[in-house]
Amino acid sequence: MKQLEQLKTELTTLRVAKVTGGAASKLSKIRVVRKAIARVYIIMHQKQKGNLRLLYKNKKYKPLDLRPKKTRALRRVLTPYQASRKTLKEIRKRSTYPQRKYALKA
Repeated sequence: MKQLEQLKTELTTLRVAKVTGGAASKLSKIRVVRKAIARVYIIMHQKQKGNLRLLYKNKKYKPLDLRPKKTRALRRVLTPYQASRKTLKEIRKRSTYPQRKYALKA
């Protein structure tokens, strides 16, 4: 947080220098400082999201941004457990007519 505040104050001084007609070196430094601020924000958000992931790790429901993105079609696919479930009728049919074994004469 201290680093972020320092960078922001530096950016404001550089912007003041830009308005008052400062040196070219100061003007080119504005971009560098802006990128540094962005880096600090990225690290902060990564840590925040990591903590949220730990918080919601074994929960049933998660926020949308913590769920896997995938594609719309893949998100709607049945889970392997759901796909493997059989109806009572299907179970009876399979037990009544099991797969036949064939042997070829050589």
